[in-house]
Amino acid sequence: MRTTIILKTASNYLLPVLLVFSIFILLRGHYLPGGGFVGGLIASIAFILHSFANGLPKTKELLIMHPGFLLPMGLAIAFLSGFAPVALFDLPFMTGLWSHDPVAILGSVGSALFFDIGVYLVVNGVTLTIIFTISESA
Repeated sequence: MRTTIILKTASNYLLPVLLVFSIFILLRGHYLPGGGFVGGLIASIAFILHSFANGLPKTKELLIMHPGFLLPMGLAIAFLSGFAPVALFDLPFMTGLWSHDPVAILGSVGSALFFDIGVYLVVNGVTLTIIFTISESA
């Protein structure tokens, strides 16, 4: 598969921009539309675009770990964010917990943010695992 120099150059510049945008969407999600699912898809699209332009081996070199490891990490974070109210305060599962003091840039941090981070990791892991597996077998 041949790619143009324009696509290779554009993908190298778009990868960090799309990753930062996916984090923005993730953090924006517990107040406005967005969140872990959409942010995870945008991050996956960034890596898929890079793999189309530069090849799968070069994209895998960029990743710190195999995308399949993101699945159990994300599920654990999402589950623990839902289970924390039960364990800590004897409240129902998935009850929202919020900090009293706002954090700079993030605002009030709550269990919904950690749930969204878990969803972000799961969506990113599933999408990249599926696409990389299909690309390797083709």
